Amino acid sequence: GRELLNKKSLPEGLPLISKYVKDVSGADRCSIFINDTQKQELWTTIADGIDKIVVSSDEGIVGRVLKEKKPIVVNDVSLSPDFLSKIDLESGYKTTNIIASPIFDSTREVAGVLEVLNKEGGFDDDDIKFMVFFSNYISGVLELVNVYK
Repeated sequence: GRELLNKKSLPEGLPLISKYVKDVSGADRCSIFINDTQKQELWTTIADGIDKIVVSSDEGIVGRVLKEKKPIVVNDVSLSPDFLSKIDLESGYKTTNIIASPIFDSTREVAGVLEVLNKEGGFDDDDIKFMVFFSNYISGVLELVNVYK
């Protein structure tokens, strides 16, 4: 946390967030989606292995998280009608499981979604607790960085 707070810009801090989430969760990839309410889409500020992902705010697992305002675990994406396989096709990456959690702003609106992919053995209740805690932690950091800018 101290290292993250010492960063002066969002682009400097985001890779630290991604690295920490992957290290703690044991997952392979991490993405942070920002909710653009005007365009009604979610786009990534950071996405491991791919430049940028943009999806409609009602699409995919991240869209479902935005709508339901709660974390979602999908331990077999082949069984989920919400999984967007087109992103795997475009990136060449194979997603097997996902956990995603809403990032609330200070007014309790969903400002974004933290998504983590591919944990060997799948995600469990401890992962949900961590994602909720960490999503709350980074929400404040993201807001403070934007205010500072």
